Amino acid sequence: MQYSLAQLFKEPTGSTRDYIVDESFIGPEDGLDRAQGWVRVIRTHEGFLVRAEMETQVNLTCSRCLSSFKSQANLKMEEESFPSINPVTGRMQEPSDEADGVIILDDHHVLDMAEVLRQYSIIEVPIKPLCSEECLGLCPECGSNQNKEKCKCSTGPVDLRWSSLADLLIEKQD
Repeated sequence: MQYSLAQLFKEPTGSTRDYIVDESFIGPEDGLDRAQGWVRVIRTHEGFLVRAEMETQVNLTCSRCLSSFKSQANLKMEEESFPSINPVTGRMQEPSDEADGVIILDDHHVLDMAEVLRQYSIIEVPIKPLCSEECLGLCPECGSNQNKEKCKCSTGPVDLRWSSLADLLIEKQD
């Protein structure tokens, strides 16, 4: 997801370039994920304003059953981008204090959106991703995925004082 902005840098403020995106990127879990959408780059007086809307499909791991699953998200991005080389002098320039957290173009005026897309997709990932709301998770005894098979493990240690109630539950299940 690299776009050369050298020609756009020579154009007047307000000039735009539109790009269609249908590419892979390194996603939140360092796997190869997919993004589709568009990127619009607008020339500003100091650099560029980058706007994008993308639909991403990322591979995640369920926090209950540890199965991998695909999650989709719609991302809307708006970022500023500044050149690393002053176009008038041709010398490297230090980013201003206001440029903290913006995209810096490389010395060939190439915009790399891969890391920005990765960061936006990380923000969209839930703290505890689930393959489904009804996910049963793993058995704490044998570790089998309870979504795929029921195990014969006991549900946990039973307090002897409650054992007669546990016997009633077993009789009811039979």
